[in-house]
Amino acid sequence: MALLLAIESSCDETAVAILRGSKGEASQILASEVSSQIELHREFGGVVPELASRNHSLHLRPLVQQALVHANVGIEEIDAFAATTGPGLASSLLIGSTAAKAMACALEKPFLGINHLEGHLLSPFLGQTEVPPHIALIVSGGHTLLLDVEGAGSYRKLGGTRDDAAGEAYDKVGKMLGLPYPGGPEIEKIARTGNAQAYDFPRSMLHDPHLDFSFSGLKTAVLYTLQKETGEIPVADLAASFQQAVIEILVGKTLKAAKKTGRRIIALSGGVSLNLALRNAFQQACERSGIELAVASPTLCTDNAAMIAFAGLLRFLEGESSLLDADISPNLPLV
Repeated sequence: MALLLAIESSCDETAVAILRGSKGEASQILASEVSSQIELHREFGGVVPELASRNHSLHLRPLVQQALVHANVGIEEIDAFAATTGPGLASSLLIGSTAAKAMACALEKPFLGINHLEGHLLSPFLGQTEVPPHIALIVSGGHTLLLDVEGAGSYRKLGGTRDDAAGEAYDKVGKMLGLPYPGGPEIEKIARTGNAQAYDFPRSMLHDPHLDFSFSGLKTAVLYTLQKETGEIPVADLAASFQQAVIEILVGKTLKAAKKTGRRIIALSGGVSLNLALRNAFQQACERSGIELAVASPTLCTDNAAMIAFAGLLRFLEGESSLLDADISPNLPLV
């Protein structure tokens, strides 16, 4: 059984995890520690890169020590080290990747640079013995990506966002509505009391033959609607109608991808996949189509190191490693 320690620091979450596993057996999370910076960045309405990197430096070493204690292992027992090397904020990526490389170098163990998006993509299958062929939708604050997955490491891009990511649109609309940052959870919360049919917002590209996404027009439609409103703003109705449009686009495009490829499993991951309305819509659509739905557990949806450890462990067990002088890549593509 191999032990792998991973670090995730691509944005504003500092995370460390230790995973144990071997070929053909389900991997086990021995420790997963996360230090969130949401409260620090809330007053600015978004992530401040310099503030994020400073706090990564502050919290990373204690988190590594905490993870080793919770896993009940010594650092000398770790067989390999992994870290997110992109995409993300350059100043944040450098903190985690440099620390993982330093530990790997000091202990003469392999280092693996991991794509943040691959971590999300594989997260619904963490704890299973294999990654089956499926359609994957990664939907987060920075990414909306649709892929045909043959197995771990074998991905084909089917579609992506041409402008705003879904989570980015949530945050921007949340700001328009005067909701606290991050806007996604706040919109979901207030949308529960609103009428999703109150406003007929556009479902951009939903019926186009391609599988790309666009949420910029939807965001602009909300802005124009707000400008026309007089009197008290019906925030709940606007939030519910906006959310319904996003959900219909995401579900419609993903089901179309499954039909085109013949895949019988859809995997949903990324921070926006925590949205219960989105999960329920996907569950109902998949049941109607006879498709299995795989969704990451809530703790694995937002940025975390366990998903990075899983992606790293799968690669390590195949004999892969990364060069210690390999650089980070803030705009690293998955495929």
